[in-house]
Amino acid sequence: MRFSIRYQLLVPLLALMLGLVGASTWSAYSSGQRARRQIETQIDDIATTVNEVSFPLTAQTLHLMKGLSGADFLLCDEKRVPIRDDDGKIITTLTESPDALPSPSRSPAQHFDTPVRVGEQSFLCGGMPLQHSPRPGVILYIFYPESLWQEAAWQALRPALMLGIGGGVVAVVLSVLLAQMLSRRIQDLERRTRLIAEGDFSPMPMPPLDDELRDLARSVNDMAQRLAQFQDTIRQTERLRLLGQVSGGLAHQLRNGVAGARLAVQLHARECPSALQAKEKGADDGEELAVALRQLSLVEMHLKRFLDLGKAVELQRRPCLLDELVRDTVQLLGPQCRHAKIDLRLTPPPEQGISLTADPEQLGHVFLNIFTNAIEAAGPHGWVEARWGADAVGAFVEICDSGPGPSPEVAARLFEPFVTGKREGVGLGLAVARQVALAHGGAVTWKREGNCTCFRINLPLAA
Repeated sequence: MRFSIRYQLLVPLLALMLGLVGASTWSAYSSGQRARRQIETQIDDIATTVNEVSFPLTAQTLHLMKGLSGADFLLCDEKRVPIRDDDGKIITTLTESPDALPSPSRSPAQHFDTPVRVGEQSFLCGGMPLQHSPRPGVILYIFYPESLWQEAAWQALRPALMLGIGGGVVAVVLSVLLAQMLSRRIQDLERRTRLIAEGDFSPMPMPPLDDELRDLARSVNDMAQRLAQFQDTIRQTERLRLLGQVSGGLAHQLRNGVAGARLAVQLHARECPSALQAKEKGADDGEELAVALRQLSLVEMHLKRFLDLGKAVELQRRPCLLDELVRDTVQLLGPQCRHAKIDLRLTPPPEQGISLTADPEQLGHVFLNIFTNAIEAAGPHGWVEARWGADAVGAFVEICDSGPGPSPEVAARLFEPFVTGKREGVGLGLAVARQVALAHGGAVTWKREGNCTCFRINLPLAA
């Protein structure tokens, strides 16, 4: 059985409020009874005082007593017949005769439970025999207006009753509003968690009130953020798995094509040795043929590296020079820069012979990826600058370009697999570059400097 939090809050509060109203009602009832007893005591005191005097009671005396007490009086004989004075007038303060008279007793207030009608007005009536009256058998009847008693009782019970009812109503209203507010906030959290379950991981607005529900909302947002990260990780894993499945089928065909092209170039060079000899003499044909052979070798190596993405990088370390690695990469990209009319600038260090213990093929792959990205970002008539050297931390290579840089959507995830800002890009080049740099104990970072974008590769120096 569902029991809403709203009712879990309201039911105890309503029970408490009902108890408060009940206590206030009982207090009001007790106050009314106390006011009645005070009036009865007052009437009994008047009767006792009158009973102790021995002077005769006249109509004038009774009127004076009425002015002091607010009660009416009537003198009767032992047969409850009204007594008349010497002028034949009934000795009373009443304007009309009562319908009935109760039996006399020592306490006139004893019979106040049964009202007596006098004309249109109702009275509380009681009679007491006067023992010291000059005339024997005289009974004094005291009539107290029921309206005065009710007014006195109401005056006594009204504060407690109003306080109880008013406080109860205010408390109930506040309780309902509080329950609705808490219920609404909890429903917002429930809707947000349902959206998270449906795949919407956008954060919810934080409540303005700093309380436990705000802590819960913050936890829900943290959970949504982590779930979004987990989902991205799963998607990347699925993409890598799919890439592995697809690339496994393509690897054989691609390698055969590259191997065939390289074999054809090598056969041509063997049959025409003058082509390679022309390179040694500085001719363009020989240089282009050598570049083609190196490019084919790099394509084969790149293909293998892409297929191994996500696996531990196996390095074949050997001593090498940073200057040679950078210049070899620049030599490969020279024709591309000349074709795109890109100004390729080199800023070598003053010192020569910066030694590394690294895998030159893998580092060449890193430099080639970042140089290629810089050339594509700079565009026609742009510029690309390469600076390298060594500092207190180790060796470094900085590759800057005049391009606009990555978009804000891509910048935060630039080194993740399959993240790219190019229409035809795959998003693996920088991911591979970072993986190789980390395997060497280095790092790849980037930043914007003015109107240019700079990538920096840090590598440890040879021991």
